[in-house]
Amino acid sequence: MSDVRILIVEDDPFIAMDIESAVAEELGDEAVMLIVASVEAAKRETAKNWSCALLDIDVVGGKTFDVAASLLQNGVPFAFVSGSTPLDVPKPLRDVQFLRKPFSTTDIVSFVASAVDSR
Repeated sequence: MSDVRILIVEDDPFIAMDIESAVAEELGDEAVMLIVASVEAAKRETAKNWSCALLDIDVVGGKTFDVAASLLQNGVPFAFVSGSTPLDVPKPLRDVQFLRKPFSTTDIVSFVASAVDSR
C-alpha cells in the first residue's frame, strides 16, 4: 500500500483536518493526502493518479460536479462528503457514495479502505 494517494476537496479547514487525521490514523505514513479548497484547484488535480477522492459539493468557486465527472471518467473512486442532500447531485453522479455531514470518521475510513483495496 505504498502508493496510496488521496485527494480531499474541502474548504473548511477543520473538516479537512478531521478527514486527514482519520485517514492518517488508519493508513499511517502509507498515504499521501492533498487537501484543496476550491473547484479550480481540484480541477487541476483530476488528471493525476489518485487512489481515491473525497469531495465536498460546495467549495470555493462553486460546486464540484465537474471535478466528480472527471474523476469518474478517469476511473478514480470518490465519495461526496457534504451537508447537501443526495438529491442535489446531478443524476449521472447519484450512484456515487454519499457521506452526509456531520459524517462519521468510521464511514470516511471505511470508504477510503474499500477504494484503496479495489485499486
